[in-house]
Amino acid sequence: MLAAATALATFPLAAQTITDGDTLKQSGVTYRLWGIDAPEAKQVCPDGWPAGSLATTRLKALTAGRPIVCQEKDRDRYGRIVAICRASGEDLGAIMVREGLAWAFVRYSRDYVDEYAKAAASRRGVHGHGCLPAWEWRAQRR
Repeated sequence: MLAAATALATFPLAAQTITDGDTLKQSGVTYRLWGIDAPEAKQVCPDGWPAGSLATTRLKALTAGRPIVCQEKDRDRYGRIVAICRASGEDLGAIMVREGLAWAFVRYSRDYVDEYAKAAASRRGVHGHGCLPAWEWRAQRR
């Protein structure tokens, strides 16, 4: 079963559905982007900046009409494949963190720490709007 899922996950895909800034769905398979945590779709920063909708819109734009290749790294507690996904060879997680539309999720990976540091230093995206990291925002709503 895992071999079949891994084989499936390495073929180019066109993203059919973008759930939020770190999740895409193709042919019934949900892929969670490895090493990042983007604002939840409905998350708004304290100053009113719509972080969640902007992150979702950006991931849609990054994947629209482009071949997507996902390399499985893990499975999360919801059964989603956690993967490094690339659109036309570009690492979607790195782009989202670099643009300030996601945080490096260092609880699970240190892959995007450099992108995070540069975005934070430049106050790009979530870093310029006092946004709570998505994991904190979710915890407040439980």
